[in-house]
Amino acid sequence: MDDFMIRPAEPAELDAVAELRWQWILEGGDQPVTTREEFVRHFVDWAAEHAGSHRCMVVVRDGEVIGMAWLAVVQRVPSPRALHRASGDLQCVCVIPGERDSGVGGRLVEAVLGRARELGLERVTVHSSPRAIPAYARRGFATSPRLLHTHVSRTDSYP
Repeated sequence: MDDFMIRPAEPAELDAVAELRWQWILEGGDQPVTTREEFVRHFVDWAAEHAGSHRCMVVVRDGEVIGMAWLAVVQRVPSPRALHRASGDLQCVCVIPGERDSGVGGRLVEAVLGRARELGLERVTVHSSPRAIPAYARRGFATSPRLLHTHVSRTDSYP
């Protein structure tokens, strides 16, 4: 029996989600451009402002958030074949270090993909670290010669 639960994040949990994001950046060796307190405040405000387009799922064990994943939903241009279209982007998938390689992250991704199906999204993309590519591939993600991208600006320059 699982001793964790995967569900949409509650507003009161967004501080903990922000802390996961903060720790993830530090773990990667990156340097924050702000204080932890300012980041958490900004993150919680951002999440509230973007609740319509960005849905956060969390993994909770014993009342503690141990993982997160975000589904960014983008409305697409209507087509004569489908008047209402949307796709998703899986973002910020993270579980605490002690839970990695335990299957928790995979179950989290599956839950997000289930939510994407419920929303009727056409596709979900993900920008992965090299380490996580096999885990995404096991859940149906594949490279596509038709999905291209280019860098147009630095991430810290957008307001």
